[in-house]
Order: sequence, then structure tokens, then C-alpha cells
Amino acid sequence: MKINTSIRKRFRVSNKVKKVAKNDRYRLSITRSSKNISAQIIDDIKNITLLAASSIEKDIRSGEKMNKTEISKVVAEKLAKKAQEKKITKIYFDRGIYKYHGRVKTFAETLRKNGMEF
Repeated sequence: MKINTSIRKRFRVSNKVKKVAKNDRYRLSITRSSKNISAQIIDDIKNITLLAASSIEKDIRSGEKMNKTEISKVVAEKLAKKAQEKKITKIYFDRGIYKYHGRVKTFAETLRKNGMEF
């Protein structure tokens, strides 16, 4: 069975993160499309999603028009706020198949400014 390139990349990056992951940290997985961005904080030991934030949610969409970089900042701030409420500060950043630049980099930097450690 042949696996396409994007699935191989995602598997490779996620496995590297999971290998070095410790029990005191959760994994932050990010998904990006041409218009939207979403992220989840996942507990790999229990295989559950603890928190999620997306640009599709009504309170983010209903605001003024923003470009994609600004939307990723808003989503990151919202996720950081939810994480602080659940007392989650240490995570591993799983960028998936995406390079660490542009919206993904902006997302990560905004999380760091709001108190997340990775």
C-alpha cells in the first residue's frame, strides 16, 4: 500500500514529538487550510482531546474582517486563555506537515506571549 507524501510527513513529525514527550506535557496539534486554522491540545496517554480552538467558531467569525495572520493570532489567544483556565502551561508543539513560518509561526509566537511553554 502506497502512502502519499502528506501522510508520511505528518506521521514522521508526530512520532518525533511523541517519542520525546513526557507525561507532564500535552501535545498541541495544529491544522491549517487555505482559509482557516484550528488547534487542539491532546493527551496522548489517554487519547483524548482536552481543548480545541478554531477560526470557524462563531465568536471569531462574527468580528470584523481580518487577514489570515490576524485570525491565527486571535485563535492562539483564545486557546491560550482556555488552557490557562485548565492550568495547562507546558505543551509540545506538533506542527504537522506545515513548515514553521507564516501563520504557523505567528500562532506559536502568540501562544508563547500568552504564557505557554514549549
